[in-house]
Amino acid sequence: MINKLGGFSGLFLGLAAIFGAFFLEGGSAKTLFLTAPLLIVFGGTFAATIIGFGWDKFSRILELSRMAYFPRNYDLKKLILTFVDLSIVGRQEGFLALEKQLDEMEYNFPKKMIRFLLDGHDSEALENIAYTEINAMQDRHFSNISLFSKMGGYAPTMGIIGTVMGLIMTLANVGADPNELIRNIATAFIATLWGILSANLIWLPIADRLKQCHIEEKYMMEITLEGVLVLQSGEIPSIIKMRLISMLSQRDQEELIKR
Repeated sequence: MINKLGGFSGLFLGLAAIFGAFFLEGGSAKTLFLTAPLLIVFGGTFAATIIGFGWDKFSRILELSRMAYFPRNYDLKKLILTFVDLSIVGRQEGFLALEKQLDEMEYNFPKKMIRFLLDGHDSEALENIAYTEINAMQDRHFSNISLFSKMGGYAPTMGIIGTVMGLIMTLANVGADPNELIRNIATAFIATLWGILSANLIWLPIADRLKQCHIEEKYMMEITLEGVLVLQSGEIPSIIKMRLISMLSQRDQEELIKR
């Protein structure tokens, strides 16, 4: 299960460590937050993303970021126990009685698969339906993950571009006001800082959290498919429970076995 607090605490810790060390060494906010480097790094990163992925995809950055930091967690242990309960009801009252239990299910995919089961689809058809949806979900998620992974690659490159531009301006103005030359050098290295920082504390971590969201949802769908197939096969509840919990970690298995 993805920890929602962990994302924000990690981001805060990273920013506090980097900026805290900078200020402890006598740095100032005025030096760090220069407009030109920020414009080069973030403006260039966003522009490259729009070129590569299109405006429609880019416009979902905030929505996807929210999904990464506020993910929907799937209680897989509760889902498994639900299938065990459904198997008990099915053996006692028949499959048609399962329809009354659907409204109590929290996730849409299990509801859908059980409805297909009640409609009389065979195991091959159920597998085809499930894997079609799993593959579509995977393609969609990988596209979202790729968006932030690419931004994590664009940002340091834009920082290097800002550094090169700052050094060019410095060399072009050799012999001019020393304060102006120092400002150009500061702009150059601040651009590199923001490029690397934004990649490693913003874009790449979001991509990693979206990967975890994908894994969590995929596990839910795979457990659902296995649960529907064992329901269809008419296995006894204890066998269904053991087959489904075998898909969990050892710690979660031990907890469910105790239940």
